[in-house]
Amino acid sequence: MRTNFDFTPYRRSTVGFDRLFDLLETGMRGDVVDGYPPFDIVKEGEDSYRITLAVAGFRPDEIEVVAPQNQLTVTGKRAEESGKGEYLHRGIAARAFERRFQLADHIEVGEASFDNGLLSIALKRVVPEAMKPRRIEIVGSAAANDRIEAPKDKALEAA
Repeated sequence: MRTNFDFTPYRRSTVGFDRLFDLLETGMRGDVVDGYPPFDIVKEGEDSYRITLAVAGFRPDEIEVVAPQNQLTVTGKRAEESGKGEYLHRGIAARAFERRFQLADHIEVGEASFDNGLLSIALKRVVPEAMKPRRIEIVGSAAANDRIEAPKDKALEAA
């Protein structure tokens, strides 16, 4: 199976899609990403999305959500425990994590909420007015609307 694809012909014939091709090439490298913490991405409407991460064992103050341009980074680091006992089995993940999400252009990160071990982050596509389609009025030339008429005869006017 072929695992690489050359986007060079597409790069030559398109303008402004460099970031898209870079993302596709990066994704095809097969970077190994562990699945922690697990997450869901839900499309809630035409222009709204929600990312939900399962962060059991973390408190809201141990999680940081940062949104630089076109990226969302969620980082979690648990505070040191005060050795209240010796673990015989540790099944609840307590390791630090960093999860990154690439965002499309004009996606804005909204509010984040934490409930029952789930971190939920709202996203919304906000297209600037300059990017929205607009109707262009067609203006005809004045010469095309003018007609040549014969001079009116004064006799016809009097009648």
